[in-house]
Amino acid sequence: MSYVSHLKKKMNRIHTLFQNKKERVLSIYFTAGFPNLEDTLPIMKAIQDAGADIIEIGVPYSDPIADGPTIQDSNMIALDNGMSLKKLFEQLKSMRESISIPVVIMGYLNPIIQYGMEAFCKKCQELGIDGLILPDLPVQQYLEEYQQLFEKYGLANTFLISPQTSEKRILEIDQNSDGFIYMVSSHSITGAKSGISEEQIAYFKRVKEMNLKNPRLIGFGISDSETFSIASTYSNGAIIGSAFIKVIKDSKNLAEDIKNYIQSVIK
Repeated sequence: MSYVSHLKKKMNRIHTLFQNKKERVLSIYFTAGFPNLEDTLPIMKAIQDAGADIIEIGVPYSDPIADGPTIQDSNMIALDNGMSLKKLFEQLKSMRESISIPVVIMGYLNPIIQYGMEAFCKKCQELGIDGLILPDLPVQQYLEEYQQLFEKYGLANTFLISPQTSEKRILEIDQNSDGFIYMVSSHSITGAKSGISEEQIAYFKRVKEMNLKNPRLIGFGISDSETFSIASTYSNGAIIGSAFIKVIKDSKNLAEDIKNYIQSVIK
């Protein structure tokens, strides 16, 4: 790795966050352009002001394979609203004037490859995006085709692991991750489930005992202070998506509803 890319990585807000905060890190996911096209930046500001630690922006896609009905629905609405990668980048032009916490883009490969991978990474760096979560990017393809590109533009890449991921694979992912590891809490699509099972806790414990070098955030089924606290006992924190999407879907006052919800989670 060159000195320049090492310098960029050192400055990445994700790394700084996990250096300074080891537990109860809260990442909030929302779909760009949902519920309304121009809600992206106001939602980001509200998430930050409410006390969350990371903002995860979902780029809407017509076939979001990892997502449950709530997020799929938000993807369809955002696309109908006219949201696209190009539009999102326009909305994020002045993002760093008001947003100081880490920002991660979650998306699927197809729209990004259509945009052009290097052009996409370059734009992310210009705007102050800190990392990427690309659920359909295999580790091998990342290593062979994109790792140098991500490093060149100072982007931390996050892979997902699940209860079905073998120990060997988890170690490989840990070795090739830079930022944090997204622990999918169950082998299913996203969506708030009722509580966390003993089986899930056994999985959380098993991964915790592996002493991985990267921080871990647990996602899928985290929706309130109870599930957030349980997840935080076995990892560095959690990611909330579907439950947050439900909060903003019918909101009449985004800033107030977002504040009330996030503060009820982290209390």
